[in-house]
Amino acid sequence: MHLRSLTYATATKSYVVYLGEHSHPPAELLSESSVSEIYGQVTESHCDFLGSFMESRDDARNAIFYSYTKHINGFAATIDDDLSAQIARHPRVVSVFENRGKRLHTTRSWEFLGLEHDNVVPSHSVWKDARFGKDTIIGNLDTGVWPESKSFMDDGGYGPIPSKWRGICQNKGDPTFHCNRKLIGARYFNKGYAAAVGRLNATFHSPRDNDGHGSHTLSTAGGNFVPGANVLGYGNGTAKGGSPRARVAAYKVCWPPSGGNECFDADILAAFDAAIHDGVDVLSVSLGGDRTPYFNDSIAIGSFHAIKHGIVVVCSAGNSGPSDGSVSNLSPWLITVAASTMDRDFSNYVITGDGKRFKGASMSQKSLPSKFYNLINAADAKAQNASADQAILCKAGTLDPVKVKGKILLCLRGENARVDKGEQALLAGAVGMILANNMASGNEIIPDPHLLPASHIKYNEGVALFRYVNSTKSPMAQITRVTTKIGLKPAPIMAAFSSKGPNTLNPQILKPDITAPGVSVIAAYTEAQGPTNLGFDKRRIPFNALSGTSMSCPHISGVVGILKTLHPGWSPAAIRSAIMTTATPLDNSVEVILNASSIKATPFSYGAGHVRPNNAMEPGLVYDLGVKDYLNFLCTLGYNETQVSRFSSKPYKCPKSFNLLDFNYPAIAIPNLPGSVSVTRVLKNVGPPGTYMPHIISPHGISVSVKPRKLSFHEIGEERSFKLTFKSLPCSPVEIVRYCSTLESEFSKQLDFKGRDITEDLWGQILDSLGRQSTRCDTGRQQFHFHVTAKRKTN
Repeated sequence: MHLRSLTYATATKSYVVYLGEHSHPPAELLSESSVSEIYGQVTESHCDFLGSFMESRDDARNAIFYSYTKHINGFAATIDDDLSAQIARHPRVVSVFENRGKRLHTTRSWEFLGLEHDNVVPSHSVWKDARFGKDTIIGNLDTGVWPESKSFMDDGGYGPIPSKWRGICQNKGDPTFHCNRKLIGARYFNKGYAAAVGRLNATFHSPRDNDGHGSHTLSTAGGNFVPGANVLGYGNGTAKGGSPRARVAAYKVCWPPSGGNECFDADILAAFDAAIHDGVDVLSVSLGGDRTPYFNDSIAIGSFHAIKHGIVVVCSAGNSGPSDGSVSNLSPWLITVAASTMDRDFSNYVITGDGKRFKGASMSQKSLPSKFYNLINAADAKAQNASADQAILCKAGTLDPVKVKGKILLCLRGENARVDKGEQALLAGAVGMILANNMASGNEIIPDPHLLPASHIKYNEGVALFRYVNSTKSPMAQITRVTTKIGLKPAPIMAAFSSKGPNTLNPQILKPDITAPGVSVIAAYTEAQGPTNLGFDKRRIPFNALSGTSMSCPHISGVVGILKTLHPGWSPAAIRSAIMTTATPLDNSVEVILNASSIKATPFSYGAGHVRPNNAMEPGLVYDLGVKDYLNFLCTLGYNETQVSRFSSKPYKCPKSFNLLDFNYPAIAIPNLPGSVSVTRVLKNVGPPGTYMPHIISPHGISVSVKPRKLSFHEIGEERSFKLTFKSLPCSPVEIVRYCSTLESEFSKQLDFKGRDITEDLWGQILDSLGRQSTRCDTGRQQFHFHVTAKRKTN
């Protein structure tokens, strides 16, 4: 017996004593009376256990305020620090931990981006200054919207619909579909789709979202505050969009896939046309296609017309990474968004029979008992007529149920959807699935809402697990319960699927422009589909976690919405500049952002860097562009005046001389540095008066100079130009190895005219690791940040 008096002077706290898992059968296998009896016995055993450390069982009973009796074995009690330490040393105890307050987290991306903290909006948050994007109108080209979602309900706090709104609620084909003062409009466009796939039934004549993608993206950009949102119990908290008090409108242009295509150009252009007419301020477009010339691209054409009317268009970069040159939506008049992670994960562990533990990701609603199961490689479980190469991917019809039944199935990522592999494992009789990354996916693991207990593990862990399976006649494994963790470092990390530059149409324009959270984003969903979008999945949930540049795109759309509210006079280019020039290439460990293989990423992955909404509200200076600049851009590409005039409202005469490198973009990409190249930029003051003096840190092998050495601004709207000259220097033998051994080596230059919490030495280390260059100026509150990526051709 461990006796201890309760008459102590030290203060008591509440602690959780965790004892593992119960050995009793699950309640569904027992009668009601048996369940009650067992649960009572568990509670008494907890009192006995704690009582052995205290003066009496009665003292223990008074101290315990929770007895976990069903699946989790443990209790919570009010005790002091000394007693908790004694209990923690007992061999029956797994852990003892203080009952600290937890915060609710859904769409944690907005806290990760600094707009809130512990569900409280701090005074410096741009949300407060911009009134949460009040009355900005965000349109979304996607799969429609689920109007019954709380993210789109009129909560009574919205005033009259803005007078400029000219849209409609196109619900004639669906009388159950209703708009309101939050969801102020909805349209659908299917004629282009019908032309491709044939006659459509009645379900196609509604803007209702039967897929979930459109509801998710629209709510990420402009959804209401919705307390208690979660996905199958995970990520519980308050959902909200980037502009939570914005008005939203849905433009349904995407339909069930036909030949791999979902959204057709004719419908996309019709939607752009309608959205411009309706009076949207922001268009979020989480879709794209193959890289085509601008005149063959409905998004390029539609977005150009939108920016002419002051509408900011934000597009996804694509999910074809990590291949170089895979980025889409390359037009310089729109914002192209890459995807990266947050500091949150939904994780569990795979434990093998030989004691190894591999961390994985999952949002499986079901969990396995804490015991080992037989583990089988899916290739060894192939059906008679299937190949091992197909079976290991866990494709439909490739698995033999006799070999799989009752076991944990080990599948390889690739080709078919991750959730489809889970369905095939379940149909074959597996009790659980482990999904191992292929080499291309590296360390990127995604928590999916599988229909069975599952864990998604990294490539190296997968290699080790396959090796273990092949090393023993009776491989065993268990999959632990899923837990939610926040505050992870490093974050963000670039998603492996996020498409990368360089820009294959015009390498002088760096794409993507920016990165934002795009992995495991929780937002509104349709109730016409289960969370996996599989017909086999009969679950229905109001929120879901999705990944893709489709999810990162509306994050930037939401940021644009609040900047539109805060600075209604800014042009689309000025808003893009503010977002890009205040971004950071560093993660929350103050190191260069990594890619999914834990290698330092480059601007071809993240563009200007990770978005920082609060900084974007006061950029100081911006790189502005107007319609004439974009027409000149087209002229330099070789389009004749007749073609360029199609983008203009009247005949247009191309300038006799215009250097594409002088296009006033917030980034410069130099495809070839033959010797010396000069580049001109123009800065517009959008802040208080200030004087800016550059400090240059040149990379090895390149000299960089700036003229003039001082820029002074006295009033808002004032413009000043400067010239950068890049000169290639002879390479030393060491430099040849570092900079000239490959066909193209890159460097990036950043001019930051604001004091940072990053020392010059640290910048030097960061940029040396990338083979990049940074230029900074400290001038108090003002900021001008100039981002250059150059690719240097060598012989």
